[in-house]
Amino acid sequence: MNKVPNIISTKDLSYIEDIFNWNYTAAKKALNSANCVKDQTISNTLYKVYDLHLSICNKLVEILK
Repeated sequence: MNKVPNIISTKDLSYIEDIFNWNYTAAKKALNSANCVKDQTISNTLYKVYDLHLSICNKLVEILK
């Protein structure tokens, strides 16, 4: 199934909300850690993790538009 139905059930919306919250929390933690770490390699990796989770959050928002 490549297309999202026009109507999303409350249960589906709850799942999407959970997934969004997990990824948003992970993004915030990765960004916070990246800003605290002194090692540039680790910091760059954490910024990539941040970008990944933020991208997932943006895709979830797009589903709901």
